[in-house]
Parts: sequence; structure tokens; C-alpha cells
Amino acid sequence: MMTARDPQQVEASALEVADLHLSYGGTPALKGIDLEVGRGEFVALLGPSGCGKTSLLRAIAGFVHPQQGSVRLNGHDVARLPPRLRNIGLVFQSYALFPHMSVIDNVRFGLECRGVAQGESVERAKQAMALVGLSAFAVRLPRELSGGQQQRVALARALVIEPDLLLLDEPLGALDKRLRVQMQSELKALQRRLGVTAVFVTHDQEEAMSMADRIVVMRNGMIVQVGAPEELFANPVSPWVCDFVGAGNLLRGALVSAGPQRYRMEIGPGSAFEVEGASGAGQGRVLFVAADRVRIELAADGAGLPVTARRFLGLSVELTIGYADGVVVTQVPVDASAQYPIGAQVRVSADQRDCRLLADD
Repeated sequence: MMTARDPQQVEASALEVADLHLSYGGTPALKGIDLEVGRGEFVALLGPSGCGKTSLLRAIAGFVHPQQGSVRLNGHDVARLPPRLRNIGLVFQSYALFPHMSVIDNVRFGLECRGVAQGESVERAKQAMALVGLSAFAVRLPRELSGGQQQRVALARALVIEPDLLLLDEPLGALDKRLRVQMQSELKALQRRLGVTAVFVTHDQEEAMSMADRIVVMRNGMIVQVGAPEELFANPVSPWVCDFVGAGNLLRGALVSAGPQRYRMEIGPGSAFEVEGASGAGQGRVLFVAADRVRIELAADGAGLPVTARRFLGLSVELTIGYADGVVVTQVPVDASAQYPIGAQVRVSADQRDCRLLADD
């Protein structure tokens, strides 16, 4: 069982999940989840399909009831409260708008359910629509809106109740890539401006990296790593996390001693990586090094490793270099990339401070 945030680092937790277990028909979906989310924080739940991220969101919202554990909002246990009493705003991938209601009536629906007077609910709905740039669309029906506009309606409806927590279940998944990137920026800016606490479910690594303050990586119903995007890239705890978030290279090969607590992995002529402080490194270890930390040079004598692929990334070119047990990926500036055509023989290495050994999972 892993704690997603050190309690000493949380000055004020909006959400606390403790020892949460959830099964469907005897099949475990969540296996002892511990998670704390600070007020005003934007946290992404990231993982492959079936890892439990949506189940965790649904348990927080109250749509499913865990067999064990607690859910606390602002210090109050809500595990036995129905969803309507938890003061949580929800945004789904499908938007779940009422097709027969106008935009303003969709937005104020949650207020009506809470018994807010019509005059006040209309005024608050107008304010929420202004926040998301929909003031001019108040009387339109959902079918008269674009996908991005419908997403904004769903967001306004979730925010108008002034929620203690905003839950978003892949809300941008139905949008095309260009609009999705635009909405990522808008949603993050709005969340930061309002200071609302948000938990966001996604299987898109780029989306999580671009939006979240912290990312909770899940696998098989458990939390396997939590950290800021930069931390996950620099220090993945396992080869699986590294591979899933696309953090860098996982090199497999023979490790030999290069001195006290130093090991060396040679992958080809003139190409080697050294790492420090790995006891028992010879058994079941994988060497991790980020792509932007791999050094590359032409093999002047022609004895090196071949460049097998090139990919233009805009400001840089990604090079794939083959070796006996796999590939090494590195990035070079565009203006320096011409000297590394496909088939060129190169040598690769890295500073030992940029290399780590991970237990092979």
C-alpha cells in the first residue's frame, strides 16, 4: 500500500482517501488506495484501461460503494453519503447534457436540485457561462453547439454549484487533437484562476503531463508512483512506469563492475553507460537514461552502432540507434541532425549521474 502524498507536505487536504478497497463481483478493482489531494491542486489519475482510475473517481463521487476504506472531503467522511450530498462537480467524456434543455437551463440544473431560488440560479448560471465564454449561447440547445462548446457547458454546470471538488473523467476524449490541446490550456487556466481542487482521469500521458500538478500512476488497482511530471520523467520507479510515461531509454545488457559501487554496461563498440551505487546490480537490472541525456558522436573509424530511424520533432530530431539487445533513443538539435542519416555509425554514452538502475519488472 502506497501513500500518494506525504501528510507532512499537505497543509490543507481537500480530499483524503484511505485504505480504499473495491471489488466487482469478487474481482478486485481497487486494492488499498491511499491518496491525499491538497486544496487548489490539480491531480491526474493516469494509467491504462482497466487499471482502476475510473473506479477510484466513481468511489470518490459516490457512484460505487467500496467494501473497505474511507473518503473524506475537507475533513468530513462522505463514504456513506449519496452523490448529491457530497458537493462534487462532475464532468464526463460524454458531457451528459440534457438535449431538450437550453444551455442556461443545463447549467442551472444542479442549483435547482439544491433548491436555489430561480432568480439566484439564473444569475449564478450566467456568471458560470461567462467564466467559460458561453454568455452568447444561453438559449441554444446542446445539438446547436460544437463539441468544444458542449464541453464548456458541462464544465460550467459542474462549477456553478461551487464544488468542494471537481472530478473530470476524460472530459476531452471526444474532441479532435487541436481542440483538445486548446481546451487543456483553457481548463487548466480556469482551474488555477478559481483555485478549485480537481482530480482528472486520463489515459493520455501528454495530457496528464501538460495539465497536472501531480500525476498518480495506477496499475492493476494500485498506485505505483506519484509525483510532478518532471519527477516521473527523471525518476521512474520501475521499467513499467518509465515505458508507460515515455520517460526514456531502458537498456538491457551485461553489467560489469567498474569499481566500488560502480557498474558499466557496454552495448557496442565505443558505446557504454556507467552508473553508481547499485548493489547486486548484476541480477535483474535495467539501466534507465532519459533520451535528452544520451550523448552521441560519429564513429570516426566506422565501428559503431547504426542509426536505424529518424523522427522530426520540431526543434529537434529524435534518432533511434540499434544495438544487440534493443535500441537507444536520443535527441539532437535540427541543425546538427544532418550528420546522422539513417545508416550512420555512431557511439552513444551518458554522464553516470544521469543513469539509474531499476529492478526489471
